[in-house]
Amino acid sequence: MTDFSGTDIAAELRQVTRHWTPRVVGQVNDQYIKVAKLLGELVWHAHDHEDEMFLVVSGHLRIEIDGQATVELAPGQFYVVPRGVRHNPVAEEEVHVVLVETVTTSHTGDVAVAGSVPIADQTSHLA
Repeated sequence: MTDFSGTDIAAELRQVTRHWTPRVVGQVNDQYIKVAKLLGELVWHAHDHEDEMFLVVSGHLRIEIDGQATVELAPGQFYVVPRGVRHNPVAEEEVHVVLVETVTTSHTGDVAVAGSVPIADQTSHLA
């Protein structure tokens, strides 16, 4: 039987227990829909082959862009970071976001850090 219920973003965000740990909540073709809670800075990085969309649900997000003006996002606003562009998301206070990324997008792109979350971990609750 097909499930015709929608996804409750607030309920999915309640399942996120650590900052900077995306949780896959859906898929459209080759794009994952993810939720995450952000606080502080992640790391300067780029995704060489994928664009990355940030949609702010609550809070205010600053995305520092290498060589360009900083992007400031309020609830209901989104920004697409083009592939290959170095960026650093910064949340002075906790921010809740929806991310749209290709299924192959590495969490911290071209930079490996202790806090990088493998795609398998972002989808482990779906198994």
